[in-house]
Amino acid sequence: MINPSLFNLLKRPPLLGVVGGGQLAQMLLHAAHNRNIKVAVQAPSADDPAAKYADYLVLAESGDVQGTTDLSNRCFSITFENEWVNIGALTSLEKKGARFLPSLKSIEPLLNKLSQRQLLDDLAIKGPAWMPLSSISIGPTKLPSGWTFPVMAKAGLGGYDGKGTKVLKNYNDLNSLINSVDRNNWLIEEWVTYENELAIVASRDLTGEVRTLPLVETHQHNQVCDWTIAPADVSHSVEALTYNIASSLLTKLNYVGVLAIEFFYGSKGLLVNEVAPRTHNSAHFSIEACSSSQFDQQICISGGLPVPTPHLLTPGALMVNLLGLPPTLSTPLDDRIAKLNLLEDGHLHWYEKDKEVVGRKMGHMTFLLNGKDSQSRYIEANQKIDLVRSIWPLNDAFTV
Repeated sequence: MINPSLFNLLKRPPLLGVVGGGQLAQMLLHAAHNRNIKVAVQAPSADDPAAKYADYLVLAESGDVQGTTDLSNRCFSITFENEWVNIGALTSLEKKGARFLPSLKSIEPLLNKLSQRQLLDDLAIKGPAWMPLSSISIGPTKLPSGWTFPVMAKAGLGGYDGKGTKVLKNYNDLNSLINSVDRNNWLIEEWVTYENELAIVASRDLTGEVRTLPLVETHQHNQVCDWTIAPADVSHSVEALTYNIASSLLTKLNYVGVLAIEFFYGSKGLLVNEVAPRTHNSAHFSIEACSSSQFDQQICISGGLPVPTPHLLTPGALMVNLLGLPPTLSTPLDDRIAKLNLLEDGHLHWYEKDKEVVGRKMGHMTFLLNGKDSQSRYIEANQKIDLVRSIWPLNDAFTV
């Protein structure tokens, strides 16, 4: 249980608050209940994945300050499911005693991809070459010296799972983007050719100690994560560099909580793709495969509990995403769920969303891998992926 002295110090009721009611919050609540911690959730609908598991529910959008005010009046500490955080509106609430973990100051530079890129540059953490779209001259447009098409364009705010990104193949695409968006909210990046996409989830507690989950390799389909495998098959030096980057970033920001970093790895070395100030799809495997999951880490840190060091309980693990399908590509939903539940060594996590929408994350499957070396684990993983996709196929026609 939570140390009672924490409640006396904060003079707040024994509830942990979570802003957001999606699947990340749902899995966070499962971890909280495993620790006998009661949780209040701020969510826009009582049908949201986390809402039905909340010990108290505040019905309000994530950005609704009055809703967060209600939440703070009932909770000793508040954490976030996602990065849709209104820093300006919540700062006054923090000054009145609301306790956010991570703090608003620590997450603020990470919420916008432009300020995130600038922070990484300031810390000499390598990423793709980039520039604000607003710095591109209009008529005639011109790429920076040495750049060639294609280039990647990203929205500073509002992007996730492939949304808010565009591949620009030529100057027509670039001019079209300039004329159709708020140029101050977009950046462009030099195209990166890579061998692997990697991701790491790390945590930092109130004492400043940093812990990391195993580094994973991620595979995308239509710019959305298809599957991940842990541990990633990379050299020790690459693995150590990802840990050092995570530790440096967390410490510099004085960040208390859980954070995810996505990387490209290839001929230009290790490059940071994006940083997410929250739990992350790439580490869902940790629920079954690790001694402490990413959600358990967040609960322990936010709840004032001793934070365990996570380690793998099995040689490896595979996570496969289940994205919503159109009727033309799928058998009835109940049939798919029943078949997935029959897969040997499989663990189905169903997010209990109100309806299946094309491209929506509906759930995921986790498999514990037994291979003693990376090659045998990758063979085993591909066999499991084929089984899942025979029941729940990918939608090649869908583009987010």
